Amino acid sequence: MAGASTLEFTDANFESEVLGSSAPVLVDFWAEWCQPCKMLAPTIDDVAEHYGDKAKVGKLDIDNNRDVAMKFGISAIPTVLVFQNGEVKKQFVGLTRKEDIVEAMDALV
Repeated sequence: MAGASTLEFTDANFESEVLGSSAPVLVDFWAEWCQPCKMLAPTIDDVAEHYGDKAKVGKLDIDNNRDVAMKFGISAIPTVLVFQNGEVKKQFVGLTRKEDIVEAMDALV
């Protein structure tokens, strides 16, 4: 359920791909059964294509990667977290406009 430019984050690669990244990272916490998550997916894919190699944009399936979801207190999905240097810089819960996500990412790129 991800576009060609959208990465897949997991419990196994989260520390290296997200927390250890020198580039800003957007993580979309989602689940297959979540209808709003499916509605947000094209926006996440657009953002991934927009930033190319200037930022990492990916998705983390909370059903298959519970450790990371619990660590960051994800209690509602979709939740989008924007990281820089391993720290959460911005959080969006629920359906979010592409413009709002791009504004948050532009501040970090």
